[in-house]
This record gives sequence, structure tokens and C-alpha cells, in this order.
Amino acid sequence: MPDATPAPPDATTDATTNATTDATPDAAAESPFKPEIAFEDFARVDLRVARVLGAKDHPKADKLLVLTLDDGSGTPRQICAGIKGHYTPEQLVGKSIVVVANLAPRQLRGEESRGMLLAGSDAAKGDRERTVVLLSPLSDLPPGSIVT
Repeated sequence: MPDATPAPPDATTDATTNATTDATPDAAAESPFKPEIAFEDFARVDLRVARVLGAKDHPKADKLLVLTLDDGSGTPRQICAGIKGHYTPEQLVGKSIVVVANLAPRQLRGEESRGMLLAGSDAAKGDRERTVVLLSPLSDLPPGSIVT
């Protein structure tokens, strides 16, 4: 006779095998993905196209570059980005990138950063040597264009 003991509340049952799998936070912690967020939370993020006007090494950080951007607002925007080992300042000037425009400003080793650029990577920080690629529009868009 099958066991009629109910599964614990933190478990799920696979309908094909009737096997119980543990759905505890430890199982979720092993996922390479971040926790799910509500659409409304994502909709609050303002993604914009920006053009790199200038780039230089951060004077007090080995992995940061300081970028000056045209974000379409009429006022240059400064951001700090941890891409120094992947791009040189000269490679960035004139490029269009995608930035989080409504991120609260913060000081990064004495330099104000008013946003964050978007980049993709083939590995998490610290896992191994990784490739980092900036996200940019496939076609030319003016600075300040909305990214959806």
C-alpha cells in the first residue's frame, strides 16, 4: 500500500514520477539566476541609450573606468564602470551603450557615479577569467532613446 503521508509544505511533487523534490531556500540558492521580481519592479528601471563622450582610468581603483556620457538630457552624466580589464578608454569614446538612468547616485572611491552601464558576461565575477561585452543598440539611436 502506498505511503499516505503528505509531503512537507516546502516540497513539490513531480507529476510524472510522483517523486517529491525539496523546494527549500537551499535549492533556490544553488540557482545561477536571481530571485523573480514583479513586473512593476522591473518597469521602474529607466534604461536609456547614451553615447560615451570621454573615458579615463579611475584615479583610485584598479578595475574602474570613469565615463562621461551624453544621455540626451543636455547635461553630461558621469558613471563609473568595472570594465577596465576588458576595455580601454580609447575603445569606448564615441560608442553608444545602454545605461540604467534612474539609479541613485553613489560615490565609488571618491568619484560620483550617476547610473550603471549594461554588459553581458560568460561567467560570474570571481568564478574564472571572463569575457565582458557592453550592450549597445544594433542600429544608431540618439542619446536618451528609451530601451524597452
